Amino acid sequence: MKKNVLFLISVFLLFSCSQKEGNLYIKGEIKGMSQGKLYIQRLQDTILKPIKVIKFDGDSKFETYLNIKEPEVLYLYLDRGVSNSLDNNIAFFAEEGQMNIHSDVNNFILKSEVTGNKNQELWNQYRKVISKYNQENLDYIQQRLEAQIKGNTHLADSLQNLENKMLIRRYQYAINFCMNHKEHEIAPYIALSEIYDANPKYLDSIRKALTPNVLASKYGKMLSEYLDEIN
Repeated sequence: MKKNVLFLISVFLLFSCSQKEGNLYIKGEIKGMSQGKLYIQRLQDTILKPIKVIKFDGDSKFETYLNIKEPEVLYLYLDRGVSNSLDNNIAFFAEEGQMNIHSDVNNFILKSEVTGNKNQELWNQYRKVISKYNQENLDYIQQRLEAQIKGNTHLADSLQNLENKMLIRRYQYAINFCMNHKEHEIAPYIALSEIYDANPKYLDSIRKALTPNVLASKYGKMLSEYLDEIN
């Protein structure tokens, strides 16, 4: 009997400690980082506010716990302590469980790798495709500007048409992505952050397709409020 009581007490204490630590465990490494701080930030009223500070003191690896109510996008701000580089902010889709974040102090955004949950996995897939669209569009812009400098208006107009078609393709991809992943919070987030200026009927189609849980989530509610406001 005494052993059972002690076992129950130990389980209770273990559970209590883990609850105090948080429901999201984040671990990772910023290669080359020996001194400085890493801020985990939340967007509140258009302002990024720190909710956790991680200090580096000779070790580039880090780990921390957070308590989050529901899936949401958070931001990592790297304070190197020696420069004001623009390469210092990474967005990631946080939710309960474990997340792994790895990067490099010299190429914080470019070399960042974030894994650990389905929303983040889908976001990684989305951004990989969108980056290809963006690169192709930049190529068209460069070629169009060169054509304009040379006075080749016919070529410049053709390239402008390609840019317009690229924008349509980009929006179509985003809309289809949201519809195909309506059971994940990434869907309303992309609708709000990537295609907020699309025809409201498409945004409304996304809203109607969302599962009840996602519609009741942070970004599901924000999408509904946004549509109610513009309609």
